[in-house]
Amino acid sequence: MNHEEIDLGETHIRLRTDLSKHDLKHCIYSLRSDLKNYIVKNEDFLLSLEPLNLIDENLPLIVKTMHESSLKADVGPMACVAGAISQLSLDYLIEKGSKNSIVENGGDIALINNTTTLCGIYSNNRILGNSIAFKIKPRKRQLGICTSSGKIGHSISFGSADSVTVIGKSPSIADGLATRIANDVNGETSQDKITNALETAENFREFYEGILIISDENIATIGKLPEIVETNEFNVKL
Repeated sequence: MNHEEIDLGETHIRLRTDLSKHDLKHCIYSLRSDLKNYIVKNEDFLLSLEPLNLIDENLPLIVKTMHESSLKADVGPMACVAGAISQLSLDYLIEKGSKNSIVENGGDIALINNTTTLCGIYSNNRILGNSIAFKIKPRKRQLGICTSSGKIGHSISFGSADSVTVIGKSPSIADGLATRIANDVNGETSQDKITNALETAENFREFYEGILIISDENIATIGKLPEIVETNEFNVKL
């Protein structure tokens, strides 16, 4: 497996792939250029915290992916940007023949794997630390593993979760849903936070496979998740 890092503006990709030759950097550059050019024409796409009503049928692929995902996740389009770039990057690698690639973009992951893979869960939780991981069995189709936090990272979150991780077929939708559900990890008590988040998650059942919520001393799951195993955080890079 080949390991690479690709940094373009706000996009910071960590890549592991079975391909020895590809031009993913150029692919990502094109996606970012299309997005930036569209934002120049429609600044609301950048600023809105709610889904937009876009009528234009000739949207660039990155814009269309983010827009459709934001409608399903009930968030602003930019809440889906990292997952969308991961998703479209993996699409590119699959088209080039990859059977085993992991694209991680700021904690939002798109992967396809023909061998068992460990995916670390980084919440900085005071009890769990960063010592657990999902054990992902081999699969032939893309999987998204996306995380939002009210305590880690620079993304906007109105909740106080250590982490909300959403697993689903679309990394772009999973990214939006992680934000949407993390926003509702709030309340007067720690139990209220979890309850509110789970109630929100129930409304989006059709768009994900499973969700893991970590908040203070509480852990909650909904749907179907991969096996969670204990691991050394320094041995799990993605």
